Amino acid sequence: MRVPLLDLHAQYQSIKPELDAAVAEVVDSQQFILGPAVSRCEQAVASYCGCAFGVGVSSGTDALLISLMAEGIGPGDEVITTPYTFFATAGAIARTGARPVFVDILAETFNIDPAQIPSRLTQRTRAIVPVHLYGQMAEMGPILDIARRQDLTVIEDAAQAIGAEHEGRRAGSLGHYGCFSFFPSKNLGGFGDGGMVTTSDQARAETLATLRGHGARPKYHHQLVGGNFRLDALQAAVVTAKLEHLDRWTQARQRNADRYRDLFLARGLVERGLVTPPKVITSRHIFNQYVIRTPRRDALKAFLAEQGVGTEVYYPVPLHLQECFKSLGHRPGEFPESERAAQETLALPVYPELAADQQEHVVRTVASFFGA
Repeated sequence: MRVPLLDLHAQYQSIKPELDAAVAEVVDSQQFILGPAVSRCEQAVASYCGCAFGVGVSSGTDALLISLMAEGIGPGDEVITTPYTFFATAGAIARTGARPVFVDILAETFNIDPAQIPSRLTQRTRAIVPVHLYGQMAEMGPILDIARRQDLTVIEDAAQAIGAEHEGRRAGSLGHYGCFSFFPSKNLGGFGDGGMVTTSDQARAETLATLRGHGARPKYHHQLVGGNFRLDALQAAVVTAKLEHLDRWTQARQRNADRYRDLFLARGLVERGLVTPPKVITSRHIFNQYVIRTPRRDALKAFLAEQGVGTEVYYPVPLHLQECFKSLGHRPGEFPESERAAQETLALPVYPELAADQQEHVVRTVASFFGA
């Protein structure tokens, strides 16, 4: 049996008429840059996230970059974030000329440990970028308290967490900015790159909208140095059409996550410490990825591949040990939880269309590897 890590063909076929119609409408309009399709997407996503404004941008990476730019963050500034995340989080900080300052993660959620943030604050600290990794929100309460006391900007990296919730608040609605990705593999993905920044601050929304068009307002009158960060109208139309199905897809992912947990428990893999399923701490984990901890991770990954099961390692090298950040002076052992996660974690298929017998095959194969 073949079980891919993600099956976008199945998703497309399930709503093909809607997606084809959405794309055709944009093609017929011949309005490919901003325009009504982008405006509709911005309004829909902002409303879904519980925010007043949405500003469509060219990618999740550019969502982070433009948010930092809107705050004037640059050389001499420091921005606190996690070393266990996709490269774009720290890469965007570095591209402004600011210094990424890393804080280790919590073992249970893989998200930044708020208790360690105060020790990393300096007079140069300008912002905190918590990451809602794998679809579960970081502990925003203490992070927001720190930010208020220190007058810091909070930029939520919610690229993997659209629709995630904790205590009645959705990802992207708690900080000054929420940054989302519409990369095709995300829970809400387009047909290419795309992203959005959410905010409930009108002045910040206006600055973002100006920056994404080379800082021009009005046209050809440049108040700021921005960039070409516009969301493509075709991607906006696809995202808007898919948004209607997102909650149903999230429920299916949650159901699949529950099934995995029950199957691993039934096989005795959890009790023996061979598989540690993800722990749900917040009120709504959307499972952009289903990530287990396991010993002999690399050997297990290879074995699963031989049996037709797709997996992925998110992420094999924490950011503080990346070559491009060598100048920051970090050494192995500085962020032990991030380094341990990089050695032990493995993402299994969890997409909404995943069938029960496919999950059973995945778990049987894992059990077979461990002789269980």
